[in-house]
Amino acid sequence: MPAPHSAGCPFGPPPAYTDAAATAAVTRADLPGGESCWLATGYAEVRTVLSDRRFSADARHPTFPLLVPGSREIIAANPSFLRLDDPEHARLRRMVTGDFLVKRVEAMRPAVQRIVDEALDGMTLGRTEADLVADFALPVPSLVICLLLGVPYEDREFFQAVSRTLLSSDNTLEKLFEAQQELLDYLSALAARKREQPEDDILSRLAVRDDLTAHDVASTGLLLLIAGHETTANMISLSTALLLDRPDQVARLADPAALPGAVEELLRHLTIVHTGLPRVALEDVQLGATTIRAGEGVIAMISTANRDEAVFGDADRRPADELDLDRDARRHMAFGFGVHQCLGQPLARAELQIALATLFRRLPGLRLAVPRAELAFRTESFIHGMRSLPVTW
Repeated sequence: MPAPHSAGCPFGPPPAYTDAAATAAVTRADLPGGESCWLATGYAEVRTVLSDRRFSADARHPTFPLLVPGSREIIAANPSFLRLDDPEHARLRRMVTGDFLVKRVEAMRPAVQRIVDEALDGMTLGRTEADLVADFALPVPSLVICLLLGVPYEDREFFQAVSRTLLSSDNTLEKLFEAQQELLDYLSALAARKREQPEDDILSRLAVRDDLTAHDVASTGLLLLIAGHETTANMISLSTALLLDRPDQVARLADPAALPGAVEELLRHLTIVHTGLPRVALEDVQLGATTIRAGEGVIAMISTANRDEAVFGDADRRPADELDLDRDARRHMAFGFGVHQCLGQPLARAELQIALATLFRRLPGLRLAVPRAELAFRTESFIHGMRSLPVTW
């Protein structure tokens, strides 16, 4: 498996993955620990891996493909519902599904708009330059998820630092375990306080349930806290960097009717989980022209699937590997597919629509403050993003 992200292709999948996709829809790959697995790169094959119950998401399985060698014990010590199969997965996921329903998220739009406006007010007050990551892209989703979960926003530097550690491929197993335990301890203590004095937030509602253990509450909180700010923050900064030299496409963000479709195309084109979604076959499965044997690992490469020319290409428009905000990208799998697809996708869509439309409306002269070649990307992270994004207006 190549590095999480290729510096030579900062907005797309690493070339090794696109080369594999050009060779066949299912190919062999070597994992960082030396084991081999299958790489599913075609759209149809990836959908099958993510939706067929014969492929397991349970990372405790002895042959589950690991992107961090030796991390099975760390995963087994804290198996979030993202890394469990039904019925365990469904039981834990149902506990928080209601908080992310489209109807509830739509009711949150005015609050998200206020958060975005206040972030831009602070970023632009008396200034003409800023780091869009630190001053806008990261604070907006961090504040939103803190409000939803009931996590004090003043603790953001702590959980953002822990998140970066947990999502980095450069850390030792000891550092990963310490970071995971540190965040679990923090969330356990916070949930204990909320059990005594519950409020209108997710952690409070989980903490007062009799059918959840303290570990269930902390584990679910950890997953939602990390996923709830890291992914959206990276999408905001990457989308902005990508659009800054595409004024013709930026105009689509100003059209309320075109905005939802434009965000879907950004999600498809960027697909920030560049390392794919791992699964293990529970029995022999015919995947296209390839037979996957029981016990063999498969990495579902949603980044290459989302650029499958047969699905997203259009002879009258741009090829699938180019950005086109007028493209019909609704079938993309940036949020995964099947029963494990991202629980928070309605919230992520709303945040992206509001953040990007407001940013370019309020700062029509927004531009890079450094040469594009100097932009710094997080090449060590499993979730693709930017270290900083210096801008001026």
